[in-house]
Amino acid sequence: MNMPEADEDRRLCASPAQGRADCAPEQDLTPRMRELLQRIARAGQIPLHRLSPAQARAAYARMAQVLDFPPAPLPLCDTLDCPSRDGVRLPLRRYASRAADWQTPQPALLYLHGGGFVIGSAATHDALCRQLALRSGWMVLSLDYRLAPEHLFPTAFNDSWDALQWLHAHGGMLGADTHCLAVGGDSAGGTLAAACALAARDATLPLALQLLFYPGMGCSHDTLSQQRYAHGFLLERAQIDWFFGLYLRGPQDCPDWRFAPQHAVDHRSLAPAWMAVAGCDPLRDEALAYAELLRQSGVQVTAAEWPGVTHDFLKLSRALPEATQAVDAAALALRAAALQAGAVSA
Repeated sequence: MNMPEADEDRRLCASPAQGRADCAPEQDLTPRMRELLQRIARAGQIPLHRLSPAQARAAYARMAQVLDFPPAPLPLCDTLDCPSRDGVRLPLRRYASRAADWQTPQPALLYLHGGGFVIGSAATHDALCRQLALRSGWMVLSLDYRLAPEHLFPTAFNDSWDALQWLHAHGGMLGADTHCLAVGGDSAGGTLAAACALAARDATLPLALQLLFYPGMGCSHDTLSQQRYAHGFLLERAQIDWFFGLYLRGPQDCPDWRFAPQHAVDHRSLAPAWMAVAGCDPLRDEALAYAELLRQSGVQVTAAEWPGVTHDFLKLSRALPEATQAVDAAALALRAAALQAGAVSA
């Protein structure tokens, strides 16, 4: 059977680890991903980093649902809030595939949305959180942490950690099993989730899992994936720099583990980690390096790479089958963590 020429070129150029240096980076993409990026380029949208933060948030909110999962109906979907350390109430969206039952509480995932600490919200990640709740049987609580530049580092981390501690202390009244909690997120939300796992270890707050979708782990551009996929792969280097420039107070924040979990002094005794990585993502190598760092520290890690797709592929399910595959794999990881903890999922 003859392989189509484009597929043959990609097979020769790309591997799960990295594309070959003598091939154009575009050859690393799956045909569907390449076509989608071409369609996005033809649309001529102004890059987010050339907009004001308010304009970028509005633009991202408009685009967020275009190719995302259709919103799945759930028996439980409501909006709550929890306190932060400075007294501000933080909105939480609660999702569950069965009604809250205090007699049979559900394992609970605190979900932290992506968006470079500047854009994104619980609303932009509504469809994804619905799918996670539906497929995993876990209660999902999606946090609207405060964004930069109005709220600089470490506010996003502080809000996330405050919410996780509150969930551990008071989740029982929500129908959550406080003996089976997880923290997760995508992109910058994955960074926050990894940092919360470090804080939870130090506070002896037990977690069943840290669920990380293509997380960032620092602010350097020295990895091969940062160089190979710097332009034209949905997450631009200029966009990364724009996000970090708005969030961080200065260069002194770059090595802080609350922003770059790889720089924590000790990674031992952390919660088990499940990680999804995109093969054509600038953040790929630092995410995989973090997975290896956890392994070397004795942490149980599962890192799955989806070759040929870009950052944020999870929210492109109407165009990419890999999005559904990744959500299914994450749901299985959550179910396995609940089983390990002896919790009852839906």
